[in-house]
Amino acid sequence: MFTSKIKEAMKNKGITIRDLVAETGLSSKTINKARQDDNIAECRLSTLGRIAQALEVGTKDLYYEDKGEYQCEESPRSK
Repeated sequence: MFTSKIKEAMKNKGITIRDLVAETGLSSKTINKARQDDNIAECRLSTLGRIAQALEVGTKDLYYEDKGEYQCEESPRSK
């Protein structure tokens, strides 16, 4: 499971969604999606990179990954 830390980073930098839209060229819908825990895993790396650059943080600083909840399933080809 991934937890978005974008809201926290925005708060720490004093940056609004409107500021991120202007800085990244992304839509407010895309930024809002990335700010939600359930949706950050669906974001493209290039999108997260643009947000990270605007916030002056590393891309990995935008989310937290709880590695304990994942179980890898075998693909049918590997059997």
